Amino acid sequence: MTEPYAPRRPPRHESVTVRGIEHHLTRWGPDSDDPVVLLHGWVDTADTFQFLVDAFERDWPLAAFDWRGFGRSGWQPDGYWFPDYFADLDQMLDLLCPHGPARLVGHSMGGNIAMLYAGIRPERVRRVASLEGFGLPRTGVEAAPGRFREWLHQLREPQSFGEFRSHDEFAHYLLRRNPRLTAERAAFIARSWAGATGTGAVRVQADPAHKRVNPYRYLREDAEACWRQVVAPALLVLATDSDYRARLGEDGEPERLRRAFPAICVEMLADAGHMMHHERPEAVARLLDDFLLGD
Repeated sequence: MTEPYAPRRPPRHESVTVRGIEHHLTRWGPDSDDPVVLLHGWVDTADTFQFLVDAFERDWPLAAFDWRGFGRSGWQPDGYWFPDYFADLDQMLDLLCPHGPARLVGHSMGGNIAMLYAGIRPERVRRVASLEGFGLPRTGVEAAPGRFREWLHQLREPQSFGEFRSHDEFAHYLLRRNPRLTAERAAFIARSWAGATGTGAVRVQADPAHKRVNPYRYLREDAEACWRQVVAPALLVLATDSDYRARLGEDGEPERLRRAFPAICVEMLADAGHMMHHERPEAVARLLDDFLLGD
């Protein structure tokens, strides 16, 4: 059995209620009413920013929360609507950064939310960084009927996340999926993502409703329209070995992203995949330490 990664900067945990949902909130560093706000990706949790937190050179005040339906935050019985995340973030910032615009750092889904929000509410964002959050592949109108059919089908068929006999078994699974992880980090992630089922097994702590297809098509044109409204300094960090970005085709190329998002600075991180903050936190921290320092 591998001992999990031991945090260097201890986290502090609390619960806050936002829009009727209890959200699990984690803080690191000095107390502040102007923390850097970290936004996790799909099925991830705030806890696993720990590697990045420990890698920062500066002792930033940091805050991260589990999105509704993930980690230790409450679930939404009727399913999930993506704009809810904008509203949750909007009200969470009223609590975390009440006196001025915020600095946002998001990964994957969290990065997409951060970048869109920065264009929707530009007055609330001082700086925004996205780690592998670059939107989704374009979908044509011909996909619409099939998406609605699949959504109706999935409403009748309960969704579920995989179950493992132990956290150690889950950690081994994570290592097979991502060989760039260390065993210690995999053990930490396994304990952050999965909870006991009551039968001795462990299961990912996320609402299975997140696995349902969105009945509405993703409109990349809408995302790009929001990106063009961003006025804050913006950083997009891409991984050279990202399988997610490869799915975008031409839309995933750095030059195409720069044209779609005129305000952005694009950095490429070598020898990293989509989960760069788990794989190369020191390299990510170096980029963010410099970026976040500006006013």
